[in-house]
Amino acid sequence: MTDTISVAQLPRPDFTSLEAGTVIAERAVTLTRDTLVRYAGASGDFNPIHYRDDVAEAVGLPGVLAHGMLTMGVALQPVVDALGDPGRVVDYQVRFTRPVVVDPQTGAEVSVVAKIGQLAGEDGVGRIDLVVSFGGQTVLAKSQVRADFRGEVPAVLPAEATA
Repeated sequence: MTDTISVAQLPRPDFTSLEAGTVIAERAVTLTRDTLVRYAGASGDFNPIHYRDDVAEAVGLPGVLAHGMLTMGVALQPVVDALGDPGRVVDYQVRFTRPVVVDPQTGAEVSVVAKIGQLAGEDGVGRIDLVVSFGGQTVLAKSQVRADFRGEVPAVLPAEATA
């Protein structure tokens, strides 16, 4: 028999008292060619620039690139873990600025730092700003997560979450 826990029972840290600039999560994730193949299978994105060096180079790329949506997901996960509930994410937006080139032997280390960017308003929703980098350069600019900062499970979801 397997025990189940409802999402409402998971810990939901309260971020409403944190100050702007407070780091809530940091993580370094190494993407490998194996990661790209697995992601391609899950997403259905089998564009050969994500697994064949010859194709990537033939179209002028510096090498095999990580999928943009994979990079977005890797960047969001530390925030979801810190929030304690993926349902607290109201909105997530990024601007792709540089590719993540995945070396066949060493992979690519993507670094994520998440800070409180804007305090929660009356609706409990605030903004978390992400710095997502690879090789010392930002790869996702204007990476922002709007999330419910309240620790308790709200009786009514923020209006934008239900729209």
